[in-house]
Amino acid sequence: MRSLFLVIGLLFSCLAFAQSSSTKQEETSKALLVSHYVYVEALDGDIFNLHLLADDRKAIMDVENALRAWNRYMITVKRREAELLFVVRKGRIASVHGSFGGGAGNASGYPGVPKPHTDGTAGLGGEVGPADDLLYVYLLSPADNVQGPIWKHYMKDGLDTPEIPLFKQFKDAVESASKLPPSKPSTP
Repeated sequence: MRSLFLVIGLLFSCLAFAQSSSTKQEETSKALLVSHYVYVEALDGDIFNLHLLADDRKAIMDVENALRAWNRYMITVKRREAELLFVVRKGRIASVHGSFGGGAGNASGYPGVPKPHTDGTAGLGGEVGPADDLLYVYLLSPADNVQGPIWKHYMKDGLDTPEIPLFKQFKDAVESASKLPPSKPSTP
């Protein structure tokens, strides 16, 4: 009898988890469908960051070009004006940043990346990360607070042109979500 209660309890737990997962996925899909303005930056900062690696700078431009061609979202010049934040990083196992007068590192505030060195001396910084390319999509609040990620994927060569497979996966997910019928409100 005890094992029967255990199995029933486990079944209800799984159903509750599936329903909350489904609700969270619906909320994510809705956010992607109702948003209009986006901003693209690299994990190490925006395109104007002088210490940004060339591969990450190119990935930003390539994703921006793909967004323009898709014509679903408008790219903003200022991050605080965006509703969605696309964050890219070209895969590399390690990189080294050198600077004079500070500024090596990340000013964007993502966890695990050192803050800029600003004491006016020469500096050398490094980064170790995944070998796969990444594309994350976050929600941005009006106060420029990052929430999420609401969509994220890694892939070897996923930000390579002309296909940009990671962007294609994102685009396919949004277009699939736009074809789903609206969900019915749950009854208490």
